[in-house]
Amino acid sequence: MENPKPIIKNLILDVDGVFNTGQFIYTVDGKFAKIFGPHDNDGIKMIKKHLNVCAISADHRGWAITQKRIVDDMGLRLEKVGEDDRLKWLQNNFDLSQSIYMGDGFWDAKVFPYFAYSIAPNSAFYLAKEKASFVTISNAGEGAILEACLHILEKFFNSEV
Repeated sequence: MENPKPIIKNLILDVDGVFNTGQFIYTVDGKFAKIFGPHDNDGIKMIKKHLNVCAISADHRGWAITQKRIVDDMGLRLEKVGEDDRLKWLQNNFDLSQSIYMGDGFWDAKVFPYFAYSIAPNSAFYLAKEKASFVTISNAGEGAILEACLHILEKFFNSEV
């Protein structure tokens, strides 16, 4: 008998290196821009019908840029969560056994084992890709979230798009 699929209620997404390419454009005045892709919002629109979606970021200096894209443009909940206290914050705010986490970095790889399912974009740090339950073909900022959402819909909700 096959193991039953876990009940999934939440999708938590790291911002930098997942929603965007992870590159920061600087001038002498500081962080100027981040590169977000156009396709991921399509996936978010589809998945929001099934899951509570939350974005998290530790980037204090680029917060206004992140807030503009994630909150103002996409209408998502965004929380400022540092890498050092990420696991504790996640455990205090979500039932991780009912949650999917998508991240790209060293700190994300460390929290992957605590989740029901984890996803990394193709462009993620190698440890994140090794520890992820699923790795997208697409790179971050180039449709990785859309691809992840399609995968989640098929795997957990038997929904074809």
